[in-house]
Amino acid sequence: MKTLRILITTAALMGVLASCGGSSSSDANVKRVPQDFKTIQEAVDAAVAGDLVLVDKGTYAEAVTVETDNIVIRGIDRNEVILEGDYSLDNGIRIVGAKGVVVENMTARNYRANGFFWTGVDGYRGSYLTAVRNGDYGIYAFDSVNGIFEHSYGGGSPDAGFYIGQCKPCNAIINDVIAENNGLGYSGTNASGNLVIANSTFRQNRAGIVPNSLDSEKLSPQEDNIIVGNLVYSNNNGLTPAIGAAKLAMGNGILVAGGNRNQILRNRVWDHDITGIGIVPNSDKSLFWVEGNSVQENDVSDSRAADLGLTALDAKANNCFSKNVFATSKPADIENAQPCSGTATAPFDKDPLPLAELINRVKPDSGDIKKMPDPSPQTNMPNAAKAKAVPMIAPPTPLDVASVTLPAKP
Repeated sequence: MKTLRILITTAALMGVLASCGGSSSSDANVKRVPQDFKTIQEAVDAAVAGDLVLVDKGTYAEAVTVETDNIVIRGIDRNEVILEGDYSLDNGIRIVGAKGVVVENMTARNYRANGFFWTGVDGYRGSYLTAVRNGDYGIYAFDSVNGIFEHSYGGGSPDAGFYIGQCKPCNAIINDVIAENNGLGYSGTNASGNLVIANSTFRQNRAGIVPNSLDSEKLSPQEDNIIVGNLVYSNNNGLTPAIGAAKLAMGNGILVAGGNRNQILRNRVWDHDITGIGIVPNSDKSLFWVEGNSVQENDVSDSRAADLGLTALDAKANNCFSKNVFATSKPADIENAQPCSGTATAPFDKDPLPLAELINRVKPDSGDIKKMPDPSPQTNMPNAAKAKAVPMIAPPTPLDVASVTLPAKP
């Protein structure tokens, strides 16, 4: 099967964009908070394209709205530049329709809605961000294309730590992130085309990685993601806050819910109450079938229902399994019942995944968001005080996804 090539690194992006100019901390187009402006919002309002809003250590009780294209908002220290919502403000930083806006090296916590939120934009990047105990999503892009979330942490949200939704093609990547103690580690409703989730850790959420199709957002169904090289484990955490699908999906590592033609490659997945990797239809106003999904070269273990699972409804929909390391599957002998090449040599109807039974299991009620823990100190952006400001003015640069290997168990 041909593998899409769309991985990007920060270093590659910086090299591509360096010739476009930028701002160092000594340039005149740096807006310093609180030295030049008392609040982040005042600095953002004064900024023009190409400017850097550089935020010093401190706690900022603000809900910042950004409507200016191609600015960069950066904290001097990821762990000590803190936007505080106090469970009363809606979003830490919300970018509304502004192209190319980058937010990096800071923390947003205790907001009623989202920590960092891009909506209706072309070009976005969130790097070295920490989002904790936000009431909907941690780090969130909606109706937005050409973006990157990298080197970031999302924890303690009732929906998802990371979310990309309603885009086609998304042209987006999530790389080197950690999601824990959320309802879902990653949720991607109707997020289709050139979207890769790579080299990341999803642990101790209710469910790990859940691309899905729903009628509640445009551009259904969800299609064409690559999920590669991730650690996905122990996503059975009934103590997290949770809403909707996060409760229903509990106990699954990677769960494709009504999505098509996704590639799930070289992930290490273990310790789940239901499936390690499951492919299931999803019901909203419409019933979304699953078709053409490929599960290859993963290492999956210690799943109580099945390491690999596919429902009887999807037997003839070209979903395939090949070269995985696993102990159990539903249906039994899944790689011979649904092979990625050649002809099936095993029957599909032998004990398929019992979807209704698994959905109807009793799941814990939502936990208290205020009890979700802070993470340990997270890695800072290198040279934050002096690095050039580089807006996201070019799409992600393609690299070879085939070079992403199966990660070792920590």
